Amino acid sequence: MTPAGTSDVAIVGAGVSGLYVARELERNGLDVRVFEARDRVGGRLLSSAPDGAPPLDLGATWFWPDEHRVRHLVGELGVDYFSETPVGDAMYQVPAGVQRLDGNPLDTPSFRFGAGADSLAHALAEQLRPGTLSSGEPVSEIGRTGAGLTVRTAEHVVDAAHVVIAVPPALAISSIRFTPGLPEQLARVAAATPVWMGAITKVVIRYHSRFWRERGLAGSAVSHAGPMRELHDMSGPDGIAPALFGFVPGGSSTATVTVEEVVEQLVAIFGPEAAAPTGVTIQDWRTEPWTSPPDVARLDDYRTYGHEVYAEPVWDGRLHWCSTETAHDAPGHIEGALAAAERAVDRVLRLR
Repeated sequence: MTPAGTSDVAIVGAGVSGLYVARELERNGLDVRVFEARDRVGGRLLSSAPDGAPPLDLGATWFWPDEHRVRHLVGELGVDYFSETPVGDAMYQVPAGVQRLDGNPLDTPSFRFGAGADSLAHALAEQLRPGTLSSGEPVSEIGRTGAGLTVRTAEHVVDAAHVVIAVPPALAISSIRFTPGLPEQLARVAAATPVWMGAITKVVIRYHSRFWRERGLAGSAVSHAGPMRELHDMSGPDGIAPALFGFVPGGSSTATVTVEEVVEQLVAIFGPEAAAPTGVTIQDWRTEPWTSPPDVARLDDYRTYGHEVYAEPVWDGRLHWCSTETAHDAPGHIEGALAAAERAVDRVLRLR
């Protein structure tokens, strides 16, 4: 462990909220350190490009026309995105069978990232000063001292005037030691706050053609029978890189859905053409230790999202929260992550 360094602000997590806070504080002249446990930025913004294909989102996928923070940021950064307008009918699956709906009640006009959702995080990270971001370095302890706060990792000790926690509250509670303990209500609420996407398995299925559209289908479905309870089209603009994706809800089971189960369900819903995908990617967020605490599937009280305990910093105004779960506006969305980040930036600048 290196000797203690100093910084105006230490940030835990390099998802879009933490990166946005870091950029804005550096723009205001502060010295910032960002500690990220993974070897990549983006957190739940994760995109995969198998075999050179266009990126497919394994975490966050959409943003919407009324989400002005995301739209402003992608415009400022020049991040490529495209619009999606629902076309075709959705499907409805129950144990007794499958029926075609008249229209598509699942989807609304939305936007997707042309190079994958994590392109937004990479664009933000590129605007940070050299040396700001330390990856592969999980924070193990945050301590309160007379002059400020101390952040400890396996490699560094940093004394900071402020600390911003930009990871899910329940993950912070389970993986970071707070010395002394956090205020009782904050600790209780944080430990109970569900992790957005944390208990979900997202499955992306690639095909040679967008055969569902040829039958007038949207590629969307609701199911009360198969492992995937919700399905959507994930093809690129103008139908390039045809793909579907589905959400498998969390539960007590530790088993991850299998490719065979996925394909069987898709055949039941969309017919025999669904039997020959060119690839299936299964992203079980329960197994991501830097997203989900061990008990993530048992966290189900969504009333804690945007709870008042996250609105104001504690420990003499020095410890802040800014993951999407803490946002009052659009919690669980990229927009929520940015809303929480704006709040943290405002508080740090007012209290420095």
